[in-house]
Amino acid sequence: MSESSHSEGITMSGGGVYSLATLGARHVIDAATPLVTDAIHSLPEASLAAGFTLSDMGTADAGTSLTMVAQAIEAARTRRPGIPVTIVYSDQPRNDFNALVANVHGLGPFETYLDRFDDVFPLVSGTSFYARIMPPESVHIGFSATAMHWLSAKICNISNHVQAVGAEGEELAAFRAQAHADWRRILHHRAAELKPGGKLVLINFARDEQGRYLGNTGGVNMFDTFNRIWLDFVAQNRITREEYQNMTLPQYYNTVEEFCAPLQDPDDPVYQAGLRLEHIDTRIVKCPFAESFAEHGDAARFADEYIPTIRTWNESIYYSGLSSARPEAERRQIIEDYYATYRDLVRTAPAGHGMDYVHAYMVISKQA
Repeated sequence: MSESSHSEGITMSGGGVYSLATLGARHVIDAATPLVTDAIHSLPEASLAAGFTLSDMGTADAGTSLTMVAQAIEAARTRRPGIPVTIVYSDQPRNDFNALVANVHGLGPFETYLDRFDDVFPLVSGTSFYARIMPPESVHIGFSATAMHWLSAKICNISNHVQAVGAEGEELAAFRAQAHADWRRILHHRAAELKPGGKLVLINFARDEQGRYLGNTGGVNMFDTFNRIWLDFVAQNRITREEYQNMTLPQYYNTVEEFCAPLQDPDDPVYQAGLRLEHIDTRIVKCPFAESFAEHGDAARFADEYIPTIRTWNESIYYSGLSSARPEAERRQIIEDYYATYRDLVRTAPAGHGMDYVHAYMVISKQA
């Protein structure tokens, strides 16, 4: 999210918790890694004369992409042995960069590629993908996964749900328009940063051809569950209706057609900037905690593993939605009670719960 216009209070869990809890997000990146290495092998030879640069955008604490980056370095060194490699990690200014640096330098719970390769230079930027991150024509590969569904601004509250998947009428139209403008803005900045012949590998949450999306692939609808619990809190006078509406998540899941539109229209500024869609497909990565539950059958263990992965990306927004007039301890207790309610729901009736990931996997090139 941009420094000046992003919705207040949006942060992933800090202290390295994000990557530890979001095993599925790492699996998504693992599935995308062959797209990254193939893109590197297709880069123009002349563009690699002075070095190789990969931009990892919306990286959170960097833990989920460490293996992908290592394979990207190997691919670049296959093209040119010993080539200097720069990895630029970026996220919004509120990101936990201390955890990012610790993870990249092997001071956290993950193995680092820095132990394997010389002449690799990790750099960190507090500029989000809603702004220019890098100088013109300086990036060979731009990468982002599970990040660009966050909007640059919450255009409005949703009156009857907490996410745009449940919005209707003018509210849905407003979210859709914001998402379309944001997507073009992201692509236009990336077009400026890419070297001619450079490529973007973008793995974004999507609504697929069958209407499936994150947490809604045939079982219990995750976002409807979020919404139902908060509405119960309204009915119990635990929170106000205004607080409930303030918990609107500033997210939107594009369809394949929506992702493709600016990349296939010759009159669109993104197309005119030289970006071309090479590949897009949608894939589902199964919730690792639900899959594990299918093997061990322990509902309490499943709930205890599953709920933390949800907290990593929506707790800060829900907390910010609560009135600042409430004492902090009261706000914290409401949040704890919310996730405890969800946990107990999963423990009691675990069937169908889970957070399957639904993404569009895209490769986009800049004309040489």
